[in-house]
Amino acid sequence: MSKTAKSEKVKITSRGKYAIVVMVELAKQEGDKPTPLFDIAQNSDISLSYLEQLISGLRRHNLVKSYRGPGGGYLLNKPANDIAISEILIAAEDISPARRNKSKGKKESSLESFNLWEHIEGFLYTKLKALSLTDVIKNRL
Repeated sequence: MSKTAKSEKVKITSRGKYAIVVMVELAKQEGDKPTPLFDIAQNSDISLSYLEQLISGLRRHNLVKSYRGPGGGYLLNKPANDIAISEILIAAEDISPARRNKSKGKKESSLESFNLWEHIEGFLYTKLKALSLTDVIKNRL
């Protein structure tokens, strides 16, 4: 079995789930008016501090763009139809080097289970790469 490249794997975590919620919220906004984080936090029932962490990964992956000052906030950086759910999940897991170092010490209990999870993550990536943010909004699952 060949190993799947890091960019061709996704994990379903609470960070990823919340990142999808945020992206759906942004995609549902009409017009070109940026949405403030406070509004997203209230509409999504996500704490503002956690939302700031999530949005930074989405911004680093060019999924959202930010606007500062009065009337500032966030917009999708490209059309919702061009944003794959796999992209959102990968961006959500883009964590700071300090957090990444803490998780490096964990070991898998066996090579077999490690290979199984590698396979599942690759399968998820393939399926979720074909699913766009628009598909989620329009319930075309």
